[in-house]
Amino acid sequence: MTELAKTFDPSAIESRWYGHWESTGAFRPSRPDSEPFTIVMPPPNVTGSLHIGHALDNTLQDILIRHARLQGKDALWVCGTDHAGIATQMVVERQLNEHQQKRTDFTREDFIAKVWEWKAESGGAITGQLRRLGASCDWANERFTMDEGFSNAVIKVFVELYNQGLLYRDKRLVNWDPGLKTAISDLEVETVEVNGKFWHLKYPLEDGSGNISVATTRPETMLADMAVAVNGDDPRYRAVIGKLVRLPITGRLIPVIADEHADPELGSGAVKITPGHDFNDFEVGKRAGFKPADMLNMLDAEARVVQTADGLIPAEFLGLAVKEARDKVVTLIDAAGLLEKVEDRVIQTPFGDRSGVVIEPWLTDQWYVDAKTLAQPAIEAVRSGAIKVVPQTWEKTYFNWMENIQPWCVSRQLWWGHQIPAWFADDGRVFVAENEAEAQALAGAGVTLTRDPDVLDTWFSSALWPFGTLGWPEETMALQRHYPNDVLISGFDILFFWDARMV
Repeated sequence: MTELAKTFDPSAIESRWYGHWESTGAFRPSRPDSEPFTIVMPPPNVTGSLHIGHALDNTLQDILIRHARLQGKDALWVCGTDHAGIATQMVVERQLNEHQQKRTDFTREDFIAKVWEWKAESGGAITGQLRRLGASCDWANERFTMDEGFSNAVIKVFVELYNQGLLYRDKRLVNWDPGLKTAISDLEVETVEVNGKFWHLKYPLEDGSGNISVATTRPETMLADMAVAVNGDDPRYRAVIGKLVRLPITGRLIPVIADEHADPELGSGAVKITPGHDFNDFEVGKRAGFKPADMLNMLDAEARVVQTADGLIPAEFLGLAVKEARDKVVTLIDAAGLLEKVEDRVIQTPFGDRSGVVIEPWLTDQWYVDAKTLAQPAIEAVRSGAIKVVPQTWEKTYFNWMENIQPWCVSRQLWWGHQIPAWFADDGRVFVAENEAEAQALAGAGVTLTRDPDVLDTWFSSALWPFGTLGWPEETMALQRHYPNDVLISGFDILFFWDARMV
């Protein structure tokens, strides 16, 4: 008779039984005549490891899917991983750096091949951990956001949204990461309190009648100022609205404009407007009639000073990093007698959560989704009860984000991801199609085309998860039977970044 062990060791028992259940199809939907029940797992990053949030989230899903099976339903728990554009590219680039190599030492195709090699060797850690946790997913149909079928769905949606006028190319401000050299989403920006300064500068009126005092935490951006804004109801400045001031250092003339953005109670009541480097200023500039194409950009992709379109930045500034340019601007303005005072101030400063560098608002051409239009039926779906948010208190967060939604920047300056299906002609025309042959047909014979090198934001791809994983755009049996899904369980922190975008 075998003696029982004094302590229970679950590892051998659990791994044996889990392997048996998976191999015998115990987790597969196999009741075609029963009521379907479907859950899609929020796809964890392929670079990730299981953490306590994953453990809780997936345990709750596992309880629901096992309960549905016991009720006799045709239960499907869709599983898979997200290609995690920036995170995965960084992992592979770090490996290259260990061998004194960098991404640009390779062609795009060769680098992507290296990412696929990494994925094959190391990209399945989290799915192994989910099995170890006991998650009863349909692993036979595991999906990956970069697999061929899902990629076809992503490209098709991009083209359809473009043809419907809901996706377009535009010049706007983005969160630019000078370390990664790509636009990033709000989710990837961490705001940190940093000890800084508040500089009060004097801008002389062109007619010699005096100065206007402005206060700023970023004096270096005055090299690209396009206006000074005052509040139209502020009696101190009514007489100067419409006049011109002469920028120190560059000597450029810029107008004094009236805009509600200028708070009479804050500082001097007058603010410098740099539409190419500040999100609020961008909106002020548009209201003042400045076209984005005419807004001045004084930084390059590495956040170093470059010449603006007006050509008035002195050569001694060109190539300087932001901090160096700031110090030089302050020194020159002080020498000119136009520095009034400097105050210590704690400044809310944006940093890239992966690169750790200061994020720059940067004016670039990117691809955008008309999120406001797409949000309307999504708002109605929750208001009508067609979709329920549990707990209901989170509806307020959902509505607040949806009702104030901004155009969604979906392009990223990376190599790993779904390359944008757009081709440019030499004259600037753009042709969006599912493949190069279709783009060439749109452009006409003899037109040389170059494909957009950018890739899509991972959130754009993963927003198609509920139906892309079921075979769409093909009319598969799984799609007909298991879409729409019954329930989604996710962290509250991605309620708007992912859940809302899926809706």
